Amino acid sequence: MNDDLYFSSGNEVQLFEWAFAQHMPVMLTGPTGCGKTRFVEHMGHLLSRPVITISCHDDLTSADLVGRFMVTGGDVVWTDGPLTTAVKSGAICYLDEVVEARHDSLAILHSLTDHRRTLYLDRANETVKAPVGFMLVCSYNPAYRSSLKELKPSFRQRFVTVPMDYLPPEREVEVLLAEAEVDRAVAQRLVECAITIRAADDVFHFEPPSTRVLVAAARFIAAGAGEMEAAEACILAPLSSDGAIHEGLREIATAHLSTSSDISRRTP
Repeated sequence: MNDDLYFSSGNEVQLFEWAFAQHMPVMLTGPTGCGKTRFVEHMGHLLSRPVITISCHDDLTSADLVGRFMVTGGDVVWTDGPLTTAVKSGAICYLDEVVEARHDSLAILHSLTDHRRTLYLDRANETVKAPVGFMLVCSYNPAYRSSLKELKPSFRQRFVTVPMDYLPPEREVEVLLAEAEVDRAVAQRLVECAITIRAADDVFHFEPPSTRVLVAAARFIAAGAGEMEAAEACILAPLSSDGAIHEGLREIATAHLSTSSDISRRTP
């Protein structure tokens, strides 16, 4: 698997570069698994900046972000959190699924997302000015957020929004070919299956299959699994535990995928 591989789906690279040049924070929006994290890693490589990733969740506190006093060797010392480390080192700080974080925890970001570009560490009595290379990037999936978890408009407006989506079919096929040793016909069938399932999302009401799960299925096939075996394990089972929905998804997959494993692996 090529960790540096990235296929653009639009003008997101140019938008990100403009935002970086103007020292502006970026909010990536788009469905889960469409490549937001891979994109940030790619931009870090392109801009020669390290990337520090923070996975957001309900219990994430401001102290988890900026740091806290800890007892070390009998002494009480300040230990920087990942956000503080990113600011001090001039890294790209990536808050993945920021909508999952508590609103009071996100308040610490305000001074970094306006003209101040400064992080205030009240407990440590320290003020950290962000260097030129620092960039704050957040991401979330607006289509599938909980009604109880929504980013405030005032928070969203602090960011340049870069919308992302699944790749066009032909480019998604290229991703599968690059990341798994499968035949092009197999990759095409997997992508066609995913497109049909994504179109059925309005009926079944689940989060559609991502490029990530297609890569997983392709790698299973490359290892020797049959197409339907790989689809069951990597695509269908993670989507829904509802028996009726699963059966409907299985019918879609059966219509697109081969039931034979001897033609699945890439021909030398």
